[in-house]
Amino acid sequence: MSDMEGMMPELTLNADAAKVETPTLTLGAEPEAPAAEPEKPEVKPVVIDDSMLTEAEKKVVDDFSKKIDLSDSQMILQYGVAAQKGVASFSESALNNVRTKDLGQVGDTLSSLVIELKNFGRDEEEEKGFFGFFKKAGNKMEAMKTQYAKAEVNVDKICRELEQHQRVLMKDIAMFDKMYELNLKYYKELTMYIIAGKKRLAEVQSTQLEELRQKAERTGAQEDAQAYNDLAQMCNRFEKKLHDLELTRMVSIQMGPQTRMLQNNDTLMVEKIQSSLVNTIPLWKSQMVLSLGLENSRRATAAQTAVTNATNELLKKNADMLKMGTIATAKEAERSIIDIETLQHTNQQLISTLDEVIQIQREGAQKRKEAEVELGRIEGELRQKLMELRS
Repeated sequence: MSDMEGMMPELTLNADAAKVETPTLTLGAEPEAPAAEPEKPEVKPVVIDDSMLTEAEKKVVDDFSKKIDLSDSQMILQYGVAAQKGVASFSESALNNVRTKDLGQVGDTLSSLVIELKNFGRDEEEEKGFFGFFKKAGNKMEAMKTQYAKAEVNVDKICRELEQHQRVLMKDIAMFDKMYELNLKYYKELTMYIIAGKKRLAEVQSTQLEELRQKAERTGAQEDAQAYNDLAQMCNRFEKKLHDLELTRMVSIQMGPQTRMLQNNDTLMVEKIQSSLVNTIPLWKSQMVLSLGLENSRRATAAQTAVTNATNELLKKNADMLKMGTIATAKEAERSIIDIETLQHTNQQLISTLDEVIQIQREGAQKRKEAEVELGRIEGELRQKLMELRS
């Protein structure tokens, strides 16, 4: 169980593995018609067998299956429980993480930053425009400095909050990596438990159980029939136990993509915070410093021509910066945190998985019904045999 080599993810630098289509160039007047999309391949159900194990894991499973005693009821009750508890604990940890986290606070902080930046000089812009601000009396320069200083204090406070959010999210991202690896370990353990159990169950059913059945038919003794019935019931209980382990394994499989989804949400939020800290804030401060510098230049210019040139230059630079900032903000505002295709794919996979689980449950229920009928028949044979002995 300590060999984790088979659990390591496979990385590739092969361009073909990324399935990137190479553009096609043509000199013809009309582009070539795109090829028809191939039909989706039929989904093949996963069979839990030793083909998904490494050689070392196969040896562990073989050795462990020999230790399984189906006549021990306590062993059947405790079989694989440790791994099941591990998955349950993992699910609870993931739930608590989501329950205690409020990404809305991060969004509110980012919104506060945007509002603070937009409100700077808003009154002057609405009444007379940004250019007209520089034509006011000399005391307006001091008013602009005061407004800038006040806004800078608020922005710095917001930045500290964003940095704190960023540190928390970075810790959560690392924690999700550990949770994913732990869930992968539980998934591997459950798989090995199931394979070992099925192997032992098949072996007992084909040897010990069959021998007891033949002996009971041959001797007709009550104790022989009872021994056969006891072992058959233990096999049935063990089969149900393996079914429970398969359900727990499916929960572990679903937790994998769900964990990555939560981690991806945190990562996207960290990227947005980082973009605000290294791009938005410095750009805003640079623009304000530029505005203050241009105001000093305007006041130092005596000639009307010099004033006009300075203000025109300011308008051009601010227009360029406004364009850059507006485009960047629009792109960021229109960008989704998660692609809808990703959510659709994940939802389809989960629904498909649940359908397979339901099918497995139905098949298990059908088999148990058949076993119940068979047990009734066996009981009738036993009763008839007993009546024959009395006669």
